[in-house]
Amino acid sequence: MPLAETVKRYLDQSGADYEIVEHPRTLASTHTAREAHVPGQDVAKAVVLQDDQRFLMVIVPATHEVELGVLHEELDRPVGLATAAEVNQLFPDCDPGAVPPLGPAYGLETLIDESVGTDPEIYFEGGDHQSLVRMRAETFLDLLRDARAGQYSHPMQSNHSRGKRMH
Repeated sequence: MPLAETVKRYLDQSGADYEIVEHPRTLASTHTAREAHVPGQDVAKAVVLQDDQRFLMVIVPATHEVELGVLHEELDRPVGLATAAEVNQLFPDCDPGAVPPLGPAYGLETLIDESVGTDPEIYFEGGDHQSLVRMRAETFLDLLRDARAGQYSHPMQSNHSRGKRMH
């Protein structure tokens, strides 16, 4: 199942040009980028959040982590990560954890980090862990033109810089 039916319908109805890029099965967006031989910065990942009333999506590069504190301030309400079970319910036509960064297709309020789509092409999961959708970044950003843009993430640190240094 390279494309979830909801994603296929959304892309086709919008007239977006896209291609499917196959890769070995992966479960993390940074691994997906490596296996598909594309820069992690060019892979858009969706992070599903919730507040006390609803779910929302923030889209960031695969190389970034969401800043929940920034989102709390931006939205003027506390938000937290949705559970895996909740995400699976919101995306029933997708493999567990393979969330397409197309919130509008699933009726979700969507925010997009300003660092997404800075290169000519963008890649994202279309509903499974073995393929990516590739399209022009301009097309992707047009699909998300109603999403709120801002600085909602920061680059991930490598494992080496997170741990304490031993002398």
